[in-house]
Amino acid sequence: MAAAVWTDRGTRAKNLLWILMGSRSNHTALKPCYDALVIGGGHNGLVAAAYLQKGGVKTAVLERRHVLGGAAVTEEIFPGFHFSRCSYLLSLLRPHIYRDLELKKHGLKVYMRDPHSFTPMLEEGMKGAVPRSLTLGSDLAENLNEIGKFSQKDAKAYPDFVAHLEKLASAIRPLLDSPPVDIRGVTAGSLRKRLAATKTLIPIAKCKLKGLKLGGNIPDFYEIVTAPIMKILTRWFDSEPLRATLATDGVIGAMTSPSNPGSGYVLLHHVMGELEKEKGAWGYVEGGMGGLSQAIARAAQSYGVDVFTEKNVEQILVGSDGATKGVALKDGTEIHSKVVLSNATPYATFKYLTSKGALSEEFIKAVEQVDYTSPVTKINVALDKLPNFLASPTPDDKPGPHHQCSIHLNCENMDILEAAYKDAINGRPSARPMLEMTIPSVLDPTLAPPGCHVVSLFTQFTPYHIKGREWTQQDREDFGDTIFDWVEQYAPGFKTSVVGREILSPPDLEKIFGLTGGNIFHGSMSLDQLYLARPLPSLSDYRSPIKGLYLCGSGCHPGGGVMGSPGWNAALTVISDLKRR
Repeated sequence: MAAAVWTDRGTRAKNLLWILMGSRSNHTALKPCYDALVIGGGHNGLVAAAYLQKGGVKTAVLERRHVLGGAAVTEEIFPGFHFSRCSYLLSLLRPHIYRDLELKKHGLKVYMRDPHSFTPMLEEGMKGAVPRSLTLGSDLAENLNEIGKFSQKDAKAYPDFVAHLEKLASAIRPLLDSPPVDIRGVTAGSLRKRLAATKTLIPIAKCKLKGLKLGGNIPDFYEIVTAPIMKILTRWFDSEPLRATLATDGVIGAMTSPSNPGSGYVLLHHVMGELEKEKGAWGYVEGGMGGLSQAIARAAQSYGVDVFTEKNVEQILVGSDGATKGVALKDGTEIHSKVVLSNATPYATFKYLTSKGALSEEFIKAVEQVDYTSPVTKINVALDKLPNFLASPTPDDKPGPHHQCSIHLNCENMDILEAAYKDAINGRPSARPMLEMTIPSVLDPTLAPPGCHVVSLFTQFTPYHIKGREWTQQDREDFGDTIFDWVEQYAPGFKTSVVGREILSPPDLEKIFGLTGGNIFHGSMSLDQLYLARPLPSLSDYRSPIKGLYLCGSGCHPGGGVMGSPGWNAALTVISDLKRR
């Protein structure tokens, strides 16, 4: 038995070593010429590279940092503590990508969470009584018991609400795995081009079929993609803790409040996922989110993709004919290619990587108008013991079911979320921030030393500038103290268990991970920046104004989250264009 345990630990240690090393074990020499170059080794760039190579396109990935993954990365911030430094949960990755690239075979392991949501109350007025909490998971009967603590009416309505959301989400899933409709191709050009462009209508046809199933719910579908999530949730439910808990998915990562139009779509976007064939499930990747990126990278390398870290692209090369001909690295190295795919944000691609003379002033002006506002400060915390919540105490530092959840703090009611948002739009970090805490080391022992834990605090709302000025280190520490003071109220003893903390404000997320504005979605998921308008109407088909230059990151349709669809769709577009050439 001891030998079996040791072997398992050895395998886990080996997998974690792979994750932390990035692709530095790839000793392939950089060639002077490829068919395709992918700028950025984030998950979408790696997905695009894998499918390009499978399609017979010789491809290389050039990552600026020392480690692969972009925002889906694992890093050892404090000795022995390994963090999903930016993105921290998996759900939205498209199932066909999971299967096609055989990610399990290449080392991907996911810890499923059940229950998945825990919202403790403070309820200061209830002296001597254990504060209430709301826990939700896959067990519908247990969910109804939990909701019934606050409202029996809401408990009766909840199953219908879940079924309603799933019905609406199923209507737009077909759009995720295909490029948007090629409006220009369908309406202009030669007959041959028009016929080729009609392929992009197939997902629309599928959506129409799903829409027929919606029947009388079509107005509800329109409402959820346009309305404030508060309006929808207030119609369904009475209890504030349930409303606020569900509303977090409508504002997560977005500089918006539950009362703003469009927050309903953000909620829908976050329930469209699937993990291990379970709709709407979220899980932890073993070894952190870098484990996913490394699995995709190993799949890509198995097909023949050359993957490189510490290759900082300075400029996309454009020939005298107006077509891309490769890239130049910061060290002066030039690598030529037929096509270039940028996994950077559209803003970074066209403002920093493309020579000014290659694009019109009108186009650059449009790029500058894309909204990258971010409300997020990410805090990574190393602990020497498990947090113990007043609302659900556990003895002897033993984890309870709630410890594996997304733990929603300062989510007792909608007013708290609204106030937090108003602080940020007035130029200051929230005094009582919305907090989503996760403790992945409860399920994944590879992340921290025995008895210790890693904690992710995804906090909102914080502005990019504080009252018009840059963040200082003192600002970061002050905001971190605010966060820890609030966590301490829910879990006394938290502050004394802290071994180390890293505070990443929106400018830090931009600087480290290349997320323009610190926006985790590569651009706001607002209605004016979705589908045919993502990131701009002229860029919705992944093709740029420069022939041979494509976008493949989350700034493209269908948007943000660790999904892989932008990379998949971009790769199909490139392969189609190369065949036509």
